[in-house]
Amino acid sequence: MNGIRFEVAGVLGTGITGALFTTLRVQREGAEHYLRFRRRGCPVIFVLWHGQLLPLAYHHRQEGIVVLVSEHADGEYVARVLTRCGFGTARGSSTRGGTRGLRHLVRAARAGCDLGITPDGPRGPARRFKPGALAVARVTGLPIIPMAAGASAAWRLRSWDGFLVPRPFARVRLAYGPPCFVPRSATRAELEALARDMEIRLNRLSAVAEAPDPPNVR
Repeated sequence: MNGIRFEVAGVLGTGITGALFTTLRVQREGAEHYLRFRRRGCPVIFVLWHGQLLPLAYHHRQEGIVVLVSEHADGEYVARVLTRCGFGTARGSSTRGGTRGLRHLVRAARAGCDLGITPDGPRGPARRFKPGALAVARVTGLPIIPMAAGASAAWRLRSWDGFLVPRPFARVRLAYGPPCFVPRSATRAELEALARDMEIRLNRLSAVAEAPDPPNVR
């Protein structure tokens, strides 16, 4: 019965999201930061705050990106929608099945797939950078690309992450930042410092994406 419920939710979620996003205007800032790696055939690790997942996931649909998704029940709904939008999923999180999920991400990266990680998921605290993405970057040597989204008009769900749902006909702003590389020799203290730095970068990028008239991201 649960499987049927999840499948129905996946179909409905994909249909509703598709209908909504056909009404939106999308502008991108800083896309060259990841496109230069795409042109070389080099995978990247996208990091984004959990609350901004919807517009970013829709814009990058059908690109084969493998996303880390929680093994909790609500993660199953997210996984069904992402799968229907052309994403791969690695199940796990910082609180449940984390090591298994990260191993899956490493295998996907070595197979040439881009990765997507919400470093404050699945339960928060919101906009606090947990180290999972850094661990994957250290093992694979891939660049981390911070990304953020905002909308000129949106609903915010009453969830821990203030999940963003753009209103019909809104202008959606997507912002991408410069890459960050994690040395294989990075110590625990260095990883903690990098996590703080990435948290600052993502929050600054979010301010750009959420601003009424965002400046260019370079």
